[in-house]
Amino acid sequence: MSILQFLKSKSFFKQIAIAIVGFVILFFVLKFWLNVTTNHDQKIQVPDLHKLTISEAQRKLNELNLDFKVIDSASYNPEYPKRSVIEQSPEGGEFVKEKRKIYLTLNPSKYRDITIPDLNGRTKRQAESELQAIGFIVGTDYTYVRDIGLDVVRGLRHKGKIINPNDKLPKNSIIELVLGDGNR
Repeated sequence: MSILQFLKSKSFFKQIAIAIVGFVILFFVLKFWLNVTTNHDQKIQVPDLHKLTISEAQRKLNELNLDFKVIDSASYNPEYPKRSVIEQSPEGGEFVKEKRKIYLTLNPSKYRDITIPDLNGRTKRQAESELQAIGFIVGTDYTYVRDIGLDVVRGLRHKGKIINPNDKLPKNSIIELVLGDGNR
């Protein structure tokens, strides 16, 4: 039997019809199964959790049958309460399905501590630039001591107390410079 005769035979057309019917049935079964298992038409609106504590956010998400995970603490933001939500993903107002995880970023309780660099012998300008670059605020109330170098750093103070290299202070702390007056 040649290929041409086989393509014209009844058995070939029966096999094609069975394959098409099987494919259509498989398609509709698969579509029905996916709709049932993936909750296709379900929509839950994510609440806005910004500025809520972790316990308040947990209670709100549990009411909606949503899960959450704390992914990180960000840089301290004084506009938000301590240990409150400052970011969330997905954002409030978006729609998700039940049991979806909402990823939360919390506000730490304070600014992170930064190590004080050794600035002794540097110029006022160099010291100010370095302190500002790592996150400190340089005060404008300079203290001058007798020293041959004019405007050369001879120490650092925070709230009137002397601070040493490798001490730690919270970011955005005000540091006052102790400078040489340029006299012998």
